Amino acid sequence: MRSHFCGQVDQGLIGQEVSVAGWVHRRRDHGGVIFADMRDFTGLLQIVFDPDQAAVFAEAERLRSEFVVHVRGRVRARPEGTVNTSLASGQVEVLAQDLQVLNRAEPLPFQLDEAEDVNEERRLQYRYLDLRRPQMQAQLRRRHHITRAMRGYMDENGFVDLETPMLTKATPEGARDYLVPSRTQAGKFFALPQSPQIFKQLLMMSGFDRYYQIVRCFRDEDLRADRQPEFTQLDVETSFLDQDSIMGMMEGLIRHVFREVLDVTLPDPFPRLSFAEAMRRFGSDKPDLRIALELVDVADLVRDCEFKVFAGPANDAAGRVTALRVPGAGALPRSQIDEYTAFVGRYGARGLAYIKVNDCVKGREGLQSPIVKFLSDAAVAGVLERTGAQNGDLIFFGADRAKVVSDALGALRVKLGQDMNLVEEGWKPLWVVDFPMFEWDADGKRWHAMHHPFTSPANDDPAALTAQPQAALAQAYDMVINGSEIGGGSVRIHRQEMQSAVFDLLGIDREQARVKFGFLLEALSFGCPPMGGIAFGLDRLAMLMSGAPNIREVIAFPKTQTAWCPLTDAPAEVSESQLRELHIRVRAAVKVDG
Repeated sequence: MRSHFCGQVDQGLIGQEVSVAGWVHRRRDHGGVIFADMRDFTGLLQIVFDPDQAAVFAEAERLRSEFVVHVRGRVRARPEGTVNTSLASGQVEVLAQDLQVLNRAEPLPFQLDEAEDVNEERRLQYRYLDLRRPQMQAQLRRRHHITRAMRGYMDENGFVDLETPMLTKATPEGARDYLVPSRTQAGKFFALPQSPQIFKQLLMMSGFDRYYQIVRCFRDEDLRADRQPEFTQLDVETSFLDQDSIMGMMEGLIRHVFREVLDVTLPDPFPRLSFAEAMRRFGSDKPDLRIALELVDVADLVRDCEFKVFAGPANDAAGRVTALRVPGAGALPRSQIDEYTAFVGRYGARGLAYIKVNDCVKGREGLQSPIVKFLSDAAVAGVLERTGAQNGDLIFFGADRAKVVSDALGALRVKLGQDMNLVEEGWKPLWVVDFPMFEWDADGKRWHAMHHPFTSPANDDPAALTAQPQAALAQAYDMVINGSEIGGGSVRIHRQEMQSAVFDLLGIDREQARVKFGFLLEALSFGCPPMGGIAFGLDRLAMLMSGAPNIREVIAFPKTQTAWCPLTDAPAEVSESQLRELHIRVRAAVKVDG
């Protein structure tokens, strides 16, 4: 049907006849001559309809945006002054000799070149139209280039692409599972996998040594801009490699992807931060290193002050008092400071103390703040020295439980960096390592795995782990780029004794462990190699590399933040007969009066 794609028609074809097909992007009438921009996946091509070709011209007069057409014509140079240097075909046009309308288009629910201003739900309802936009096409093609580069690297490094089951068993840890009822075994359910974790470990036990898979995973959890109920990850597992070797190989993968897709060279090696240092300096385990702002602990300076908001947390082993200096922010109006106070309130902070530094030389007399009167001269001098404050700076303070302070000031650090144009250009990758093995749930009075229950502790001694779980560090590692965690992994437990000890600490008793993971514990007893791996969030990586505002922009058919598909109206009710086949009865929601 066509001899060339639109984006292939250039100066080298001047004088030649071509056949092209695609959509009418827009049509313009200029003094008796009709111009139409034709669009296909390679770009735009200008078509000219001359009234000398009466039949073709008459057909062109009926063209509208998004008509699907086929055009045969002769390539010629554009007249002087009409060249479009932003297009591959911008120096030529096609004088139409024949026009076929392959399909008409009804008036669109929104104009494609104005879709950025259209409600997102509307865009998702007509996603097939939204995806026609060059920006969306470019983002999804970049995603393809990312996966192609990934596959090439994995193949070159001896990894085998293997599929794991989509219908599996519900897990007792982590987010909620999506459940699938069994028709053939009444009352029983499959679960859609949150991760192929156990299966990839079993593949290592089977002797495959190096496995990878670009795999769909599912989590029934609350959604955010970078979350979806179904998502895609590059899943990786290796045998006989230690933590440093795995991290080095995966660094190589990401450097390869950035070089192939963006022609960007990332640092070699990536810097590493311990979890404790990341939280101390940045209030986050996924710090954005493009922002130079850092948190500075000052509890020791204010422990004896009269300001109870500071003194309380400063004298509490579980508390934290931290300062955040913002260069040049002393000119911020009180209204803006109030907005930042409300912002940290979302993270549990009960306020946001501050000091404006007008003149460092004058000491407290050169400071502007309602809290300075409660601080000793030594505390004031210590804060100014430790934060490196300069004239015109603003110092914010957080004082509360350590987690609240880290969450609140860590988020404020990022917001201030964005608001005050303190974010450096470029890419800042790093590894975060030395995570705690467990987190204590005070409400449930139990331990939770920081990553997952198959992560190996740094000290391979079950007795030591059981004796001091709060002190245990995990052989776990997260890769972070520009403040987004794009991958997380760990060295796995490969001995039955250690796996049983971890299950015990997590409150998974022997019977529950046998029911849920009996096959894994048995497999560990038949000669399991040391192993470890990682999973990269493909959606999130594609979002970052495309500069998209959220992952829905790099997924062909995403769900909304309420896990709903406006295009197909899923999820939806099913018939009574289908429910009976699945041995399911739906109970109506109980209405509560008042």
